[in-house]
Amino acid sequence: MKKSERIAHLAAAFASAPGLDPRYTGFFACFNEQRYYEAHDVLEDLWLETHGADHGYFKGLIQLAGAFVHLQKQRARPDHPKDGRRLHPAVRLLRLARRNLAPFGPSHLGFDVQRALDLATRTESAIVDGDFSANPWCPGKAPRLDLRALPAPEGSAE
Repeated sequence: MKKSERIAHLAAAFASAPGLDPRYTGFFACFNEQRYYEAHDVLEDLWLETHGADHGYFKGLIQLAGAFVHLQKQRARPDHPKDGRRLHPAVRLLRLARRNLAPFGPSHLGFDVQRALDLATRTESAIVDGDFSANPWCPGKAPRLDLRALPAPEGSAE
Protein backbone atom coordinates (compact mmCIF):
# COMPACT_ATOMS: atom_id res chain seq x y z
CA MET A 1 0.00 0.00 0.00
CA LYS A 2 1.36 3.41 -0.98
CA LYS A 3 1.90 6.04 1.69
CA SER A 4 -0.90 8.23 0.29
CA GLU A 5 -3.31 5.29 0.39
CA ARG A 6 -2.27 4.43 3.95
CA ILE A 7 -2.81 8.03 5.07
CA ALA A 8 -6.19 8.26 3.30
CA HIS A 9 -7.27 5.04 5.01
CA LEU A 10 -6.03 6.31 8.36
CA ALA A 11 -7.73 9.71 7.98
CA ALA A 12 -11.01 8.07 6.98
CA ALA A 13 -11.11 6.37 10.37
CA PHE A 14 -11.27 9.68 12.24
CA ALA A 15 -14.42 11.59 12.93
CA SER A 16 -14.04 15.21 12.07
CA ALA A 17 -15.48 18.06 14.03
CA PRO A 18 -17.43 20.61 11.99
CA GLY A 19 -15.03 22.82 10.07
CA LEU A 20 -11.98 20.65 10.84
CA ASP A 21 -10.18 18.35 8.43
CA PRO A 22 -10.16 14.69 9.57
CA ARG A 23 -6.39 14.67 9.11
CA TYR A 24 -6.18 17.42 11.73
CA THR A 25 -8.43 15.63 14.21
CA GLY A 26 -6.66 12.39 13.33
CA PHE A 27 -3.36 13.91 14.38
CA PHE A 28 -4.68 14.33 17.92
CA ALA A 29 -6.24 10.87 18.01
CA CYS A 30 -2.97 9.26 16.92
CA PHE A 31 -0.87 11.38 19.28
CA ASN A 32 -3.07 10.43 22.23
CA GLU A 33 -2.78 6.75 21.30
CA GLN A 34 1.03 7.16 21.36
CA ARG A 35 1.14 6.58 17.60
CA TYR A 36 3.41 9.55 17.07
CA TYR A 37 4.74 8.46 13.71
CA GLU A 38 1.19 8.13 12.35
CA ALA A 39 0.26 11.49 13.92
CA HIS A 40 3.18 13.02 12.06
CA ASP A 41 2.24 11.36 8.76
CA VAL A 42 -1.47 12.13 8.81
CA LEU A 43 -0.95 15.82 9.56
CA GLU A 44 1.95 16.09 7.13
CA ASP A 45 -0.49 15.09 4.40
CA LEU A 46 -2.64 18.12 5.25
CA TRP A 47 0.39 20.40 5.75
CA LEU A 48 1.72 19.64 2.27
CA GLU A 49 -1.42 21.05 0.69
CA THR A 50 -1.82 23.96 3.11
CA HIS A 51 -0.75 27.43 2.05
CA GLY A 52 -1.13 30.47 4.24
CA ALA A 53 -1.20 31.04 7.96
CA ASP A 54 -1.89 27.47 9.10
CA HIS A 55 1.16 26.13 7.26
CA GLY A 56 3.48 27.03 10.18
CA TYR A 57 0.97 25.81 12.75
CA PHE A 58 0.70 22.36 11.20
CA LYS A 59 4.47 22.24 10.79
CA GLY A 60 4.92 22.91 14.53
CA LEU A 61 2.51 20.11 15.45
CA ILE A 62 4.30 17.73 13.08
CA GLN A 63 7.62 18.63 14.70
CA LEU A 64 6.15 18.03 18.15
CA ALA A 65 5.00 14.57 17.10
CA GLY A 66 8.40 13.93 15.52
CA ALA A 67 10.11 14.73 18.81
CA PHE A 68 7.94 12.14 20.53
CA VAL A 69 8.79 9.58 17.84
CA HIS A 70 12.42 10.02 18.85
CA LEU A 71 11.64 9.77 22.56
CA GLN A 72 9.50 6.66 22.08
CA LYS A 73 12.16 4.92 20.00
CA GLN A 74 14.93 5.86 22.42
CA ARG A 75 12.89 4.51 25.35
CA ALA A 76 12.23 1.23 23.53
CA ARG A 77 15.88 0.60 22.59
CA PRO A 78 18.23 2.80 24.65
CA ASP A 79 21.27 0.68 23.83
CA HIS A 80 20.64 0.51 20.09
CA PRO A 81 23.34 2.30 18.05
CA LYS A 82 20.82 4.61 16.35
CA ASP A 83 17.78 4.68 18.65
CA GLY A 84 19.92 5.23 21.74
CA ARG A 85 21.08 8.59 20.35
CA ARG A 86 17.67 10.14 19.71
CA LEU A 87 17.56 12.66 22.57
CA HIS A 88 19.49 15.36 20.70
CA PRO A 89 17.21 15.18 17.62
CA ALA A 90 14.18 15.22 19.94
CA VAL A 91 15.37 18.47 21.53
CA ARG A 92 15.99 20.04 18.11
CA LEU A 93 12.44 19.18 17.06
CA LEU A 94 10.96 20.45 20.34
CA ARG A 95 12.70 23.79 19.78
CA LEU A 96 11.47 24.00 16.19
CA ALA A 97 7.96 23.06 17.29
CA ARG A 98 7.94 25.85 19.87
CA ARG A 99 9.17 28.38 17.34
CA ASN A 100 6.48 27.41 14.82
CA LEU A 101 3.63 27.11 17.32
CA ALA A 102 4.32 30.25 19.37
CA PRO A 103 2.64 32.69 16.94
CA PHE A 104 -0.61 30.72 17.26
CA GLY A 105 -0.97 30.89 21.05
CA PRO A 106 -2.72 30.83 23.29
CA SER A 107 -5.14 28.73 21.20
CA HIS A 108 -5.82 27.95 17.56
CA LEU A 109 -8.31 25.75 15.70
CA GLY A 110 -9.75 24.39 18.93
CA PHE A 111 -6.37 23.50 20.44
CA ASP A 112 -4.65 24.90 23.52
CA VAL A 113 -1.39 25.88 21.85
CA GLN A 114 0.02 27.22 25.11
CA ARG A 115 -0.31 23.75 26.64
CA ALA A 116 1.71 22.31 23.74
CA LEU A 117 4.35 25.02 24.17
CA ASP A 118 4.57 24.21 27.89
CA LEU A 119 4.85 20.48 27.10
CA ALA A 120 7.67 21.12 24.63
CA THR A 121 9.49 23.37 27.10
CA ARG A 122 9.16 20.92 30.01
CA THR A 123 10.25 17.97 27.90
CA GLU A 124 13.23 19.82 26.45
CA SER A 125 14.29 21.06 29.91
CA ALA A 126 14.10 17.56 31.36
CA ILE A 127 16.39 16.24 28.63
CA VAL A 128 18.86 19.14 28.70
CA ASP A 129 18.94 19.34 32.51
CA GLY A 130 19.66 15.59 32.57
CA ASP A 131 22.62 16.20 30.26
CA PHE A 132 20.94 14.19 27.48
CA SER A 133 21.19 11.01 29.55
CA ALA A 134 17.57 10.63 30.72
CA ASN A 135 14.46 10.28 28.60
CA PRO A 136 11.46 11.91 30.31
CA TRP A 137 8.90 10.12 28.12
CA CYS A 138 7.15 7.16 29.68
CA PRO A 139 4.29 5.24 28.04
CA GLY A 140 2.30 5.12 31.27
CA LYS A 141 2.46 8.90 31.66
CA ALA A 142 2.43 9.96 28.03
CA PRO A 143 1.07 13.46 27.36
CA ARG A 144 -2.28 14.07 25.71
CA LEU A 145 -3.22 16.80 23.28
CA ASP A 146 -6.95 17.43 23.27
CA LEU A 147 -9.13 19.49 20.98
CA ARG A 148 -12.12 21.41 22.24
CA ALA A 149 -15.22 22.09 20.24
CA LEU A 150 -15.06 25.12 17.99
CA PRO A 151 -17.86 27.66 18.25
CA ALA A 152 -20.53 27.29 15.60
CA PRO A 153 -20.26 29.78 12.74
CA GLU A 154 -22.57 32.80 12.86
CA GLY A 155 -26.03 31.98 11.54
CA SER A 156 -25.65 28.18 11.69
CA ALA A 157 -28.46 26.11 13.16
CA GLU A 158 -27.62 23.89 16.11
